[in-house]
Amino acid sequence: MSFSLENKVALVTGSSKGLGKAINKRFAEAGAKVVVNYCHSECTAQETYDELVAMGAEALMIRADVTDEAQVNEMVAEIEEKLGPIDILIPNATPDQPQKPIEEYSWDDYMSMINFFIKSPYLLTKAVLPSMKKRKKGRVISIASEVYEKSVGNFSTYVSAKGAQLGWTRSMATELAPWSITVNSVCPGWIPVERHEKDPQDIKDAYLSGIPLQRWGRPQDVASTIHFLASDDASFITGENIMVSGGNSHF
Repeated sequence: MSFSLENKVALVTGSSKGLGKAINKRFAEAGAKVVVNYCHSECTAQETYDELVAMGAEALMIRADVTDEAQVNEMVAEIEEKLGPIDILIPNATPDQPQKPIEEYSWDDYMSMINFFIKSPYLLTKAVLPSMKKRKKGRVISIASEVYEKSVGNFSTYVSAKGAQLGWTRSMATELAPWSITVNSVCPGWIPVERHEKDPQDIKDAYLSGIPLQRWGRPQDVASTIHFLASDDASFITGENIMVSGGNSHF
C-alpha cells in the first residue's frame, strides 16, 4: 500500500465504531500501531480491537474520557510506554448531536460541544507535544464538518463548535510548524454510520439528492483522506481543511 505508516503510532479517539474505526483499520493496513479508545461501550471496543488484531495489527484498547485531563494524560503515558511515542493524533470522539432551535438549547448543550471539539483536541495535543517536539515530527488531524461551511440552521451548538475547531486548527498549524508538526482538518459531509441508523428516510433522501457525485460518502472515503495527511507524503501540507463531501459542501 502507498503512503506507508509502518511502525507509526496512531491515536484515534472515539475509535470503537463509525469513522474512528474505519480510520484505525486503514492505519493498520498501512502498518501503523493503533489504539482503540472508547468511553462507554467496552463490548463494542473489544470487537473492534479483536478485528484489528485479526488483521495482524499491533493494538491497544484504552478506556478514557477525552474531555478529562487526567484521563487523557494517563492514556498518552500508557500508549508511549507500550507502543512508543505517538506520531499521529486524530481527535475524533464526539457527543450526541441534537438538532433543535436555539430556544431549546441550554448552555450545557453548548459546553458539551466545546468540550469535545475544543477542550479535547487541546488536551490531547498538549499531551503528545513533548515527544513530537523532541523528535521534530508529528501529525494532528481533526475531524471537522461541512455544517460550518453550509451554515446549517437549528444546529447552532454543533456548528459554532466546529467553526471554533477550524480556527484552532489553523492557529496550531502556524504555532507548531517550526517543529515540522502538521495540523490539518478533514471536513466530511454526512457519512451515515451507526449513529444515523434511525434518521428519517425522507431526510436522508433529500440530502443524497444534493450530492453532485450522486452517492453517499463512506467511512473509507474519510479514512483514505486522513491516511494521506498522516503519511510522510503530506509533510508540506498544514493548516488546511479538506472537504470530503462528494462536492456537496461547495454548491
